[in-house]
Amino acid sequence: MARYDLTDEEWAVLGPLLPPERSGQAGNPYRPHREVLNGIFWILRTGAPWRDLPERYGPWTTVYDRFRRWRGADLFQKILNALEAQVHRAERIDFEFSALDSSMVRAHKSAAGAREKGPRSKRAAAAKP
Repeated sequence: MARYDLTDEEWAVLGPLLPPERSGQAGNPYRPHREVLNGIFWILRTGAPWRDLPERYGPWTTVYDRFRRWRGADLFQKILNALEAQVHRAERIDFEFSALDSSMVRAHKSAAGAREKGPRSKRAAAAKP
């Protein structure tokens, strides 16, 4: 198991939320969901290109294709909703409180004192005596 791969406990929570794995079909063997999900998480965590995915997660094309399929089926949103419902039932997180800080909301550059450019600023400059 690599450093940031899913633990058995984490997999026990996430595994049942994924679609059933295919088996017994002709062609290349189907990659297990856990291996593919670890590859997806590795890409999202590192920001690396798909082609740089380590071999332990399988072919990058397999991981990418499954990521695209799951994203197109809104599987990740369904997983988040199910996890939120589980945590809410267990009363482990207070969902009544939330906060935003400046790292989440971007202010317009003129809010930081930058001068405006363009036709409006030229008119304003011409109007000043």
